[in-house]
Amino acid sequence: MGSYRVKVAKDKAELVKALTDDDNKEGPFSTYADVLAFAAALGAKRRQRIPVQQAAKREPSPIPTEIFVSRGYDFLFKLLAIVELGDPNIISPTDPNAEAQRGQIFEEYANGGLEILREELRGAIDYSDKLGLLLIGERFKEDEHGQKEFDLSRFL
Repeated sequence: MGSYRVKVAKDKAELVKALTDDDNKEGPFSTYADVLAFAAALGAKRRQRIPVQQAAKREPSPIPTEIFVSRGYDFLFKLLAIVELGDPNIISPTDPNAEAQRGQIFEEYANGGLEILREELRGAIDYSDKLGLLLIGERFKEDEHGQKEFDLSRFL
């Protein structure tokens, strides 16, 4: 991974900044990469993938994939791409287009997740508390047949 830069949609830039812990704000995430990784996982869980129409130019500017790799999120790029495309060759280090495809899939799921977060966090004063409630709700959410999703944590 190296040359792709993950873009943040202009209409979600303020939300991403508000979710980070900087500028004397106590956001629940340390970096923009952390916010986008969480959003991508949420977008994938809820099957919401939205292309970035207009990217933010400044804060947050497009984030190099090296930042995600350094934080351990490269597996998320790969996993989302394999699941989305159904082709394990998408993680091939010899395919010059694979990285851009993985980056775009991640970016679109992150944008979808940010859309969900924008709705879920609307009116919230403390994002950390609201995110905690969101995670609890996701854990016990029922599937489309009215049954709880299988949860391995009960066997721990």
